[in-house]
This record gives sequence, C-alpha cells and structure tokens, in this order.
Amino acid sequence: MKLVLNLIAGILAGLLLGLYAPEWVARVLFTAKTVIGQLITFTIPLIILFFIMSGIASLPKNSGKLLGKTVALSYCSTILAGLFAFTVASQLIPQLTTAAEPTAQAAIKLSSYINLEIPPLFGVMSALAAAFVFGIGISATQATDLRRVADQGRDIIDRLLARVIIPLLPFYIAGVFVEMTVEGTVFATLKTFGVVLVMAIVMHWLWLSVLFIGTGLALGRSPAMLIKNMLPAYFTALGTMSSAATIPMALQASKNNGVSDGIANFTVPLCATIHLCGSTITLVTCATAVMFLSEHLAIPGYGTMLPFIMMLGVIMIAAPGAPGGGVMSALGLLTSMLGFGEASIALMIALYLAQDSFGTACNVTGDGVIALWADRFAQVGETTRSPERGAAWSHTP
Repeated sequence: MKLVLNLIAGILAGLLLGLYAPEWVARVLFTAKTVIGQLITFTIPLIILFFIMSGIASLPKNSGKLLGKTVALSYCSTILAGLFAFTVASQLIPQLTTAAEPTAQAAIKLSSYINLEIPPLFGVMSALAAAFVFGIGISATQATDLRRVADQGRDIIDRLLARVIIPLLPFYIAGVFVEMTVEGTVFATLKTFGVVLVMAIVMHWLWLSVLFIGTGLALGRSPAMLIKNMLPAYFTALGTMSSAATIPMALQASKNNGVSDGIANFTVPLCATIHLCGSTITLVTCATAVMFLSEHLAIPGYGTMLPFIMMLGVIMIAAPGAPGGGVMSALGLLTSMLGFGEASIALMIALYLAQDSFGTACNVTGDGVIALWADRFAQVGETTRSPERGAAWSHTP
C-alpha cells in the first residue's frame, strides 16, 4: 500500500505546488514528468516483447484439451468483463461527472527545461507480432537458449519497472497535476477520479457475483460458500497487489472449494497470468473516464472498443507481478488504438494505480471459478474417477 500512499502524496504535491508555488517550481516538476514520460514510452515495446514472449513460451506443455479449455474460459471471462465495464462506464460517467475544460484564467503554459526524446526501438504492434512469433516458436522447437533470453529479458524489464519506473511514478503524477492545476482542470478531474474508483470496485463485485452465482447453479454448489472460501485470497491480493504473490493463498482457497490438487496446481498459476477480468474492468473503466476528461479524445463506440478489449486480453499475458504491471503492459494499446497522448497516459496510470489492488483481488477471486470448471472438464474427460475426487464431488448432480 506504500505505492498508493506515494501516489496520493504526488497528487497532493502537484495540486499544492500548482496553486501556491512559483512558476519555476512547477516547471521543474513538469520537466521531471516529461523525462519520465520518455522513459515509459521507450519501455512499453520492451514490456510487450519480453513478457508476452516469455509467457507464451512457458505455457504448460502436453496438457491437451484441458489447457485449451482453461485458456478459452479465461479469455472469454476477460473479454466479457471488459464489455460489461465499457457498457456501464460509457453510460454513467458522462451523467455523473463533467468534462475538464481549461479555465479562462489559466494564462500560464508550462514548458520543460529539458527537451529530451528517447524513441522506442520498435513500434507496439511490431513488438506484439515478434512476441507471438518467437513465443510460439520457442514452445514448438523447445529452443532453450531463446527461452533463456526471453526469461532474462523479462527479468531485466521487471527490475526496471520495480526499481526505477514505479518509484518515479509519484513524481510523474505530481508533474501531471501541477500542469492540470495551472490549467484549471484539476478539480473536475479529481471529482471524476472518485466516481471512477467507486464504479470500478462495484463492477468488480458485480462481475464476481455473476461468475460465482452462474457457476454455483450450474455445478450444484452454493455460490455463497464458493465465494466465502475464496475471500482469504481476495484480501491477500488487496495487500500484495500481485496475482503472482497471491498464488499460494489462491491455491488453498480453490482446494477448499473441492478442486483436486492436480487441477488446482495447474489452473491457478496459469490463470494468474491469463485471467485478468478485474484488471480489464479497471482499465476499460479508467480509459473511458480519461477519454471523457480529455479535450482531444471522445468516448468511442463498440466498434473501436471491442478490438481494444480483445487485444487487451492478449497483451496482458504474463504481465509483470509488480504493482501496476497491467497498466504498464496496456500503455502501448492505449496510444496506438485509442489515441492517448502523454497527458492521457499519465491520468490513466494515476487512476489505475489508485485501485490496482482491487482489480488484482478480482482477478485472483475469479481464478477460483476457472479452477472449478477446469476440474469439472477433467472429470468429464476421465473414464474412471478416484475415490477421493468422487467424494469431493459426491453432492454434484
């Protein structure tokens, strides 16, 4: 939670300095935001390349139909969650908030002391295509040397995020809020922040309710008991802000729901990287809010958002376990498919990180549903059932 507190401190510092500090102080923070923004832009394609390549290359082998069904279920849940979030957000945000417009009194236009450009090594779509080509190729040919390069590249970028970019984000956010304060748009933005955070958390629980009620009714189980068994994993994720760090608790919770050890050990770690319904709800809701707030963007229709959500479900595969990994992985899509600029990206990061822990908790809790269905698929595919598994599911119709 230290990251969240630092983020709030950055917002408050930007607000106060924008209101009361001399112009040169505001320009210093604006310069810091510009430089950090260039570093983030440079890193985006590297995140996509190494994390997706490593994630695809490390998918479980020889798992046959069970792997395919688990991946398909996870992806469908992620996509449907994103569409649900966009439907709600696009209708409610314009009604509950007002667009931020610069005030007539905003005479100062901040400029950076340093004009530094760090162009990316390659584009976002090139990184995505290369990640799939090499990831599938490594998996098919068992190219251990390339697998090692992918894993080590992922570790380097993960360390860059954890040790450099994530700690610098409060300064980045402070620079953004200094600029918005000088322009006079900060208070409308903060009001929207509050509405969006509450909306995203409510949608997390609505989606989890749909998943668990539907699964409970279909499998003849008590939805309330299934959710109760997953609550320890939910609250652990609130503290860790990482699906990977919550895997041990999520494993135990799934086993408490009657999932066999082998299926739980297979599905829960896999879903930690591919089932991102909570993060998708958060990203889509925040993106909709940012587009509504931005002067040069408008909330698009389903024809634009559906491809974005479908790509989002792919591009966050094996997102880094560090807090904020989901939004960092998605930045490339936000710029290339939705037209986000630097200011919009900064707002997106601030909004996402403010409730990253709730999105992660939704991801982890939803993994319990995928594990239940994977266990049922495994039973259907078996010609014989062990006494232990038969006892675990003896009450199922």
